[in-house]
Amino acid sequence: MKNIPILHVEGRSLAEAYERALVELYLKGVNMKTQYDKPGEPPSIDATMNITVWEPWSDPMIHKAFPGGIEDLREYVMELMGYKDHWMKNMNDPEDTRWEYTYHWRLHDYGTWKEKDENGNQIVKGPFRINQIDAVIDKLVETPYTRRAQMITWMPNIDLTCYDPPCLQSIHYRLLEDNDAYYLNANIRFRSNDAWGANFMNMFGFIHFTKYLIADELEKRLNKKVKLGRLNWHADSYHIYGKDLEDFRKRFFDRQREPFEKRVYNFFSDFIQEIYNEAEQKILEKIKRYDKTHKK
Repeated sequence: MKNIPILHVEGRSLAEAYERALVELYLKGVNMKTQYDKPGEPPSIDATMNITVWEPWSDPMIHKAFPGGIEDLREYVMELMGYKDHWMKNMNDPEDTRWEYTYHWRLHDYGTWKEKDENGNQIVKGPFRINQIDAVIDKLVETPYTRRAQMITWMPNIDLTCYDPPCLQSIHYRLLEDNDAYYLNANIRFRSNDAWGANFMNMFGFIHFTKYLIADELEKRLNKKVKLGRLNWHADSYHIYGKDLEDFRKRFFDRQREPFEKRVYNFFSDFIQEIYNEAEQKILEKIKRYDKTHKK
């Protein structure tokens, strides 16, 4: 085979679209090596994938078959809101093993990174500093039909050589007016997306990012209801690692005969909302514990 497959699935809710994407990848993807394979591990299954979620703020939103729990989803949303931006490493300190970036930092403080100065103090460096989140909101408020409301993460001066460059590449928003409301449509592109190990959490997180950091602020400034329109998720490489295939088959693919209702959760149910909301305090305490043992 000389061509990597290009696949496209659709679903009304996130859980539906996520399930269809995994099935389509497993059945139609191509075997490929990765830079992370260990000796003896089977190749990954890979494809270029487009996932369209028509009603991202609807139930059933949560698929039970993702490697994590409700508290993990809450923690990831908080991470995208900036709660872990201080976990980024000092780029000129070879002993600093913290993260090379966070998505929130790249979107909120694009063009900058952290270093230590000659006195050992942490400083923010970079040729410029752009809050893309505010800039996108300003663009949409000024011209709701603009095609220029875009954010990017890639910084070639860092990402072409760093060990762990960002997978998220860009977010593109457009507003469509219908009767008494605007609908915020989103195109989100990942260069690399671990379909089994990360994709569900990524999509869940950026749906909430879009709702709370973009749509809700637009609603205040436009003085008009702003709802979430469709999400189109593009992954240049949408893959299941070979080492994860056995777990994927056991926890997901072999359970496809079960009724769909048994494979999903309603996010807006009282039961899930209670777990989700109560997790915040635990996560804040977890962040504090990490901070105490990773001072830089």
